[in-house]
Amino acid sequence: MKITDLPFGVTDWQGVEKTTHKGESGFAYWQTKQFGDIRVRIVTYSAGYLADHWCTKGHILFCMSGELKTVLKDGRTFVLSAGMSYQVADDAEPHRSSTTEGATLFIVD
Repeated sequence: MKITDLPFGVTDWQGVEKTTHKGESGFAYWQTKQFGDIRVRIVTYSAGYLADHWCTKGHILFCMSGELKTVLKDGRTFVLSAGMSYQVADDAEPHRSSTTEGATLFIVD
C-alpha cells in the first residue's frame, strides 16, 4: 500500500457516527472514516456475531478487545485476542468471522 495525498490529521473516534450492520447472527457497529482509497474503521461486534458472507476484501486488522474467530474458506481457523492482528490481500483467501463474547477491531482496508 502506498499512502499519498493524505495530510496529517487526527481522528477523535468518540465523535464518529456508528452504523449498524447485521450478521447472520448478531450485529456490528462500524465507525468509518474514508481517506481517499483507504477505509479505516473501528468495528465492535456483539456477542454471538457471525458474518453473513465470505469476505474477499483485503484488510489489516487489529483486535483491540475480546476474541475474534476467523475461518478461511479452505477450512483453516485462526483466533485473535486483544493485541493480535492479521493481514490478508484482496481476493487472496475468502474469510468469515465470528465471536462468542464480542470483540472490537481496528481495521484498515
